[in-house]
Amino acid sequence: MPSGDRIVKGGKTERAVWAMAAPLAEALGLQLWDVRFLKEGATWYLRVVIDKPGGIAISDCEAMSRAIDGPLDEADPIEQSYHLQVSSPGLERELRREEHFSASLGGKIFFRLIRPAEGVRDFKGVLTACTDSGFTVTLADGSEQEIQKKETSYVKLDDFEGHA
Repeated sequence: MPSGDRIVKGGKTERAVWAMAAPLAEALGLQLWDVRFLKEGATWYLRVVIDKPGGIAISDCEAMSRAIDGPLDEADPIEQSYHLQVSSPGLERELRREEHFSASLGGKIFFRLIRPAEGVRDFKGVLTACTDSGFTVTLADGSEQEIQKKETSYVKLDDFEGHA
């Protein structure tokens, strides 16, 4: 995440929007993957990330955007102005929630540590276990590492080559 970006501490806004967006997504046959409220430079963004089996089309994003726009205006859970963005999680979907990790067990991941371990920050391997606070990954050299989620900048699926 660029240095100007930040997640609002406490996630109150994200939780409020999640509560509104989840039933709307379900009614559209979608799964709510994530909600992020971020400031990038001087601009605030509310990012609603949706998914469904077989992938997301632009029409799904449009439908979700239309469905949530009115309830957001009516409930007005966000004090400042912001841009609403609805998107798919993409191939390199970020794993942030417990259900993301559970659903990705056995899959390839890549992650970045906040502080380097022996001079290295970027790792990839196979996700073999997860808990509320951490996960276990089998690295390319066959070693198993237990990682605390709070020690990572991000954890993403690795559906293709080309990462650290």
